[in-house]
Amino acid sequence: MSGMATSHGHGYPRPQMSRGRWISLDGPWDFAIDAENRWRTPRPVTWERRITVPFSPETPASGIGDTGLYRAVWYRRRVAAPPLAEDERLLLHFGAVDHIASVFWNGTMVGRHVGGYTPFTIDLTHLLAGDGEHELVVRAEDDPADLAKPRGKQDWKLEPHGIWYPRTTGIWQTVWMEVVPPRFFEFLRWTPNVERWEIGVETAIRGGPSDDLTVAYRLHARGELLAEDTCRVVAGEVHRRIVLSDPGIDDYRNELLWSPARPTLIDAEIELRDPSGRVLDRLESYTAIRAIGTQGDRFMLNGRPFPLRMVLDQGYWPETGLTAPDDEALRRDVLLVKHMGFNGVRKHQKVEDPRYLYWADRLGILVWEEMPSAYRFTRDSVERLTREWLDVLNRDVSHPCIVAWVPFNESWGVPNLPENPAERDYVQALYHLTKTIDPTRPVIGNDGWESVATDILGVHDYDTDPDRLARRYQTEEVLPSLLRRERPGGRLLVLKEHARQPLMLSEFGGITIDLGAVHHWGYRRVPTAEAFEQLYRRLLAAVRGLDVLAGFCYTQFADTYQETNGLLYADRTPKIPFESIAEATGIVPEAKDTGASTPDATRLKARMALPGGSPDEPAESEEIPSAALPPAGSSV
Repeated sequence: MSGMATSHGHGYPRPQMSRGRWISLDGPWDFAIDAENRWRTPRPVTWERRITVPFSPETPASGIGDTGLYRAVWYRRRVAAPPLAEDERLLLHFGAVDHIASVFWNGTMVGRHVGGYTPFTIDLTHLLAGDGEHELVVRAEDDPADLAKPRGKQDWKLEPHGIWYPRTTGIWQTVWMEVVPPRFFEFLRWTPNVERWEIGVETAIRGGPSDDLTVAYRLHARGELLAEDTCRVVAGEVHRRIVLSDPGIDDYRNELLWSPARPTLIDAEIELRDPSGRVLDRLESYTAIRAIGTQGDRFMLNGRPFPLRMVLDQGYWPETGLTAPDDEALRRDVLLVKHMGFNGVRKHQKVEDPRYLYWADRLGILVWEEMPSAYRFTRDSVERLTREWLDVLNRDVSHPCIVAWVPFNESWGVPNLPENPAERDYVQALYHLTKTIDPTRPVIGNDGWESVATDILGVHDYDTDPDRLARRYQTEEVLPSLLRRERPGGRLLVLKEHARQPLMLSEFGGITIDLGAVHHWGYRRVPTAEAFEQLYRRLLAAVRGLDVLAGFCYTQFADTYQETNGLLYADRTPKIPFESIAEATGIVPEAKDTGASTPDATRLKARMALPGGSPDEPAESEEIPSAALPPAGSSV
């Protein structure tokens, strides 16, 4: 029992804690829709249909394709438990089930989880009496009218409208089983520290007394051993700082530092050993050494100012919804971001599959991770969003690609923020809670406007007049004056005085080509692809010329259902040639690879005047061969 990829092409689902013995449960399951949420146990369920997991029933790829309003769905399949050695355990993992999952094993409820974007695990070991197959049933409750739950862009109306998309009900990430030894690693967290040239590691051991055990770490990169370390388990945990040998020479350090241009990962082998040295559990993992922060009005990567060139990514696919068609689709999206000249994405209203983060780590793009919003401000919504946000932080805190956390977007879920002190306290509390869990990354308390607690001031401004946009932010005034004066979209940008944090235009653009269709939407319509390219170039030139900005995030990566303001069509075909997008974005990948520079790149580097090399050095990561890319406008 093992697998590097499943029959449906979804790779190992937990890439930073990899074990060899796992099996995917993706594929065909029995399925039933319980529109009124009447059934409480599997017994009365009428199994009339088949669904392909992990695709949600709203998607064509699931084989169901039902976008109606229903409050619960049921799944069933037979499972043959793998043979277990003495005291081994069998764990059942769910990547994500939207929104409340109840799990039944042979007719008995064995677990329940609330939250549509985070994983959960059930220990099946004590339920495996008898040979043969077992019945696994999952009930997912997901009331489409519930606006107090974190739901992101999932529409509450029958038909998606504006910037809201079809719902995602039930299972939408991989379901899998894993065999673990009697005592095993339950938790692993990496924390790099460039200043001390060390990597912090935390682990927790589960399965019984462990104080006689040791944990051995082995770190290596580029074929070289970096460090070996062994330490005792104390109270079921290990907290360790692994100091790397530091020659203090920039050239050597730059070889190991992670960045989009040079995404060097440090591979890790971790073993749990008994007093005789016998290996009880073994993980393969990875980390990276890099520093993220802010300094004055600049975003910093590895101690240097790093201009952010990001693109807003909703993370949907036409046939599969929130779920990627396969692992290759995730990898390809990361490469497309790089190919269009961006160095990062703002994943919008979605906690992305860990496999996307794996490819972002490995291929080198920065990621802002954002909590999908609830839309009501109630005690219930506060509790649910806070609990799920903590689970998100714990799941993804070790990924090198994540450089910022965003708990709120555009005051969604806190609709009376300027007038209601309780809502302001909520935003500030979540900002500080996030900083408490992860003090190493910037937190944007409420991206867009009405900022009350933040490390980066994110402004959303969809004015598509490049000259007016340039005038608005091209100022010799001190930043606080500008923030008090300007109200894009009629919104106050800040609700309290701020120090000089970095200012970022974290949403702008939103151009769509007018196809004459009634049901398509964008912030600005243009008649042709030529007009699209011209306006994109002018907007990007205006924004890149604003020294007040620490970076930008263009809306958006790809068309998403009726929201057709992507640089790419929904099938990832470009609307204009990739080379034109990349040149306008700021950096041409091909020019970087040959050592040449565009005028924009030269100007950018000159402005940064970085000692010891620029973060925009030629990329060493993988690029998409030009022959493999679809031509602009080849399909609509």
